[in-house]
Amino acid sequence: MIWQESEPGGDVRALLEAARDHDGRPGIEAGEPLPREFRGGLHLLARHDGELVAYAHLDLDGDAFGNQIAEAIVHPGHRRRGYGDALVQEVLDRTASKLRIWSHGDHPAAARIAAKHGLSRVRELLKMRLDRTTELPQPKWPDGVTTRTFEPGRDEDEMVAVNKKAFDWHPEQGRLTADEVRETERESWFDPEGFFLAIKAGRIAGFHWTKVHPGDIGEVYVVGVDPDAQGGGLGRALTLEGLHHLRDKGLGDTILYVESDNAPAVAVYTRLGFTVVETDVAYQR
Repeated sequence: MIWQESEPGGDVRALLEAARDHDGRPGIEAGEPLPREFRGGLHLLARHDGELVAYAHLDLDGDAFGNQIAEAIVHPGHRRRGYGDALVQEVLDRTASKLRIWSHGDHPAAARIAAKHGLSRVRELLKMRLDRTTELPQPKWPDGVTTRTFEPGRDEDEMVAVNKKAFDWHPEQGRLTADEVRETERESWFDPEGFFLAIKAGRIAGFHWTKVHPGDIGEVYVVGVDPDAQGGGLGRALTLEGLHHLRDKGLGDTILYVESDNAPAVAVYTRLGFTVVETDVAYQR
């Protein structure tokens, strides 16, 4: 196994694409940069007879709570041969004491490896799906709220300030920067017409950023509400605004990701008809 700081090449992309085709994750798309969880940091490559069979990414900056974050993936054609176990051991040997390793899809094999290395299940990220045939009510907006779509070059800083307040509890989302939003604006999937802002007293009170995936799958990408504007149904209204937009585009089902312990959000999505279809798990030393 070899650690490297340089960005991974085509063989890593090919391995990630093979995992995506087999597991449904990670969310790597043709022609787009690698997802953020595979950029920067350190990259661990495991080869057998010259072929890349396993890969791990280590985010040295980590999350908002000081945890370094690792992603470890074995090529679907080389599983059940001990590569995952060896990959995790190498990551553990390389990192500081606070480390979280993700298992996408909550695989039993990952649970066995985690138990072997004394890792505890500390976080669950739910993937929820809304069937395209589910009827949706119209949004009901609190008094004094108007809506408009996001304007690149105007709204980044204020949107990020609201995001920081809305997600000050979140390990990753609350660290979003205006520069990262501007960087995302350059990606082919970005569509300001699918980025909705709720305005109250001339200021952004909340937002719903939608995304469209290949295969005509819509996503509730991020819904954020300023804590000072919570409690009046603004989050539900914003969610419905984005869902109707995705429906109007003629898309199929809609997905979203939500923390399992975010009970208010899970309740809102469940009442709208979303159901849990997959669980990602973070294990921690």
